[in-house]
Amino acid sequence: MMSPQNGMWVVWGSWAVTWAAAAAWTDRATAGRGGRESLVYYGPIVGGAILVFGFGLDQFVPAALKWSIGAAAGWAMVGVAAAGFLFCWWARLHLGRLWSSAIARTENHRVVDTGPYALVRHPIYTGIYIALAATAAVRGAVPAALGAVAMAFGWYVKARIEERFLREELGAENYEAYARRVPMLVPFVRL
Repeated sequence: MMSPQNGMWVVWGSWAVTWAAAAAWTDRATAGRGGRESLVYYGPIVGGAILVFGFGLDQFVPAALKWSIGAAAGWAMVGVAAAGFLFCWWARLHLGRLWSSAIARTENHRVVDTGPYALVRHPIYTGIYIALAATAAVRGAVPAALGAVAMAFGWYVKARIEERFLREELGAENYEAYARRVPMLVPFVRL
């Protein structure tokens, strides 16, 4: 029988493969950000991923820094992670060809404020946060929890850079009106 940890690998793997395949379905970028600035957010994301997923490093984690949530709670967390990724997919499909993995403006770019974007300005990151928290709970180790925090920080930094870019590209007044109406990452919560 499959363990919740292996179930989590299946959920993350399924999301990663389908997400990468869907990357071909996007419009060409007309402007963007990248270069050294992307290291500011990709560093914590990659470093955090190593801690979240362990990659065989669990044997070096002292027992005092580990916990177990049990099989039933573990499977519930697999379901929570899957729900987080479904939220990501709802957002991705709602954006359609406007989506880009990079901080970029595509042809016909505009402020999208419907669907999941009426709940939060960055629903893809919100869905990833949900999956990260559930994964850290199943992994049951302090390094995994710290990795989830590092990854969440990286996505938050990327979101802030995206927002600055969108204000410049789409007009500060346009994006500011949207930002005043809709929370950044947590539905109904202004931070």
